[in-house]
Amino acid sequence: MTTAPISSVRPSSRRRFIGRIGAGSTLAFLATLPAARFARAAATPKSGWLVSTDPSSELVFMSATKLAQLIREKKVSATEAVKAAIAQIEKVNPRINAVVQTCFERALQEARAADDALAAGRIQGALHGVPFTIKDSIDTEGVISTGGTVGRQFYVPPQDATVVARVRAAGAILLGKTNTPEFTLAGGGIPGISTTANIIYGITKNPYDLRRSTAGSSGGAGAIVAAGGASFDIGSDYGGSIRMPAHNNGIAGLKPTFGRVPRTGHIVDFGGIFDSWQELGPMARRVEDLGLIGALLSGPDDLDAAMVPMPWNDPAAVEVKSLRIGFYAANGVADITPETIEIVKKVASYFSDLGCSVKEDYPKSIIMELEEIRSKISPVSGPGLLRLAEKWGTKAISPTITARASQTLPTTAELTELLEKQDANRSRLLSWMQSYDIVINPAMAKPAQPLNAGVDPNARRPGTSYMGVHNTSGYPVAVVRAGTSPEGLPIGVQIIGQPWTEDKVLAAAAFVESRTGGYIKPAIA
Repeated sequence: MTTAPISSVRPSSRRRFIGRIGAGSTLAFLATLPAARFARAAATPKSGWLVSTDPSSELVFMSATKLAQLIREKKVSATEAVKAAIAQIEKVNPRINAVVQTCFERALQEARAADDALAAGRIQGALHGVPFTIKDSIDTEGVISTGGTVGRQFYVPPQDATVVARVRAAGAILLGKTNTPEFTLAGGGIPGISTTANIIYGITKNPYDLRRSTAGSSGGAGAIVAAGGASFDIGSDYGGSIRMPAHNNGIAGLKPTFGRVPRTGHIVDFGGIFDSWQELGPMARRVEDLGLIGALLSGPDDLDAAMVPMPWNDPAAVEVKSLRIGFYAANGVADITPETIEIVKKVASYFSDLGCSVKEDYPKSIIMELEEIRSKISPVSGPGLLRLAEKWGTKAISPTITARASQTLPTTAELTELLEKQDANRSRLLSWMQSYDIVINPAMAKPAQPLNAGVDPNARRPGTSYMGVHNTSGYPVAVVRAGTSPEGLPIGVQIIGQPWTEDKVLAAAAFVESRTGGYIKPAIA
């Protein structure tokens, strides 16, 4: 683990940054949201805060929502919370290699300032004093942010990414950066290694079994949240990069609707033909945190032009028993484990028992067509990754990047046809989705797999075929732990909703969590 020099860690400028991204319009938008009251300071009455339902009693394993509540009630200090998280990182990180840069001294300074502010009657926001980490592909002012590429191994961003600025403005305290493959789009990052890895920091290991994968590309985030070193992290999802690590590491994750959360300050930010494939979203141990943090992240920043000023509706207002549920436990492509199928069917039965309309339904022709379209368009990203390497001066490019960049590209005519088919397919999928408020399916076909997977240049990854379709569609998707494999590994399910219905997705995910228990502490912790 490498620690950023203290001289490179400058005081926070999040208020200045928010001013630059259009504070007036952003705060006006947030004021329309049910959860926006959580981001207000000082005068917010105690009754206005979200009350946690998390039963956890250990500081490093309770939800961010509960920890924030205890800090506001002065039952725990921000300094105690930050010190506990630092101690946990120092305990587990040498074994899992999830946190790759730290800013502990700054975090302790901010924690003491948070305690002083609270003593004076000032609450900064919903996350006052709560410690967190951030995926290394997301810019953090004053803290080295490599994005997994050698050309940025000493790069210190001049300002926070929008998502970082927003959670820090709500009082959260940054502890450090979490590992990611190069540019987040390099598969595992090192050929033959089926986990988050890069040639700067090496491989990240699963806290439930050090011989197994964290998945990626938000694998460092998933691992350290699962291991109790951070209350939450924020990942990016281009083809499952929030959801796969949530599944493998037994936590909860949310890929919001495309257009919900700005990508400003992410190493692969916005624009281009793949623009609609990528979203940023929260990763935490409990579903309640996804709603709290998701509301804070939501809304235009006046920089990412694809963002839409849609209201963030309150999951607590959703009547779960009235939801129309569709589900499928296998897609006929991935070699899925019997226990994964059983868990998905069991989750569907929970909704049936509640009184929901539940139907097993699988639009195979639509989803398989969209999966095929994605696979044919994906090689077009290769030249863009080479341009990123050139931009940041990276000469030692990961082999997985060069492999992607060497794929045969479609012709202009072929690409045009593929994009037209993609749009037509999205329309078909949207029409099918009108029959359901929520669709449930596996997150992945198997639990976390061995790190030492080896190289098969002809292999596709059918186990991820449950994921990419919902990047192309742009639908909101949550993953929540719903069971355990015979090997003792987490198994998650996907909860998919219609566009802009994060409230229904999170209400359904919270219901699943309430029936299954959700997160379970790994042995390493």
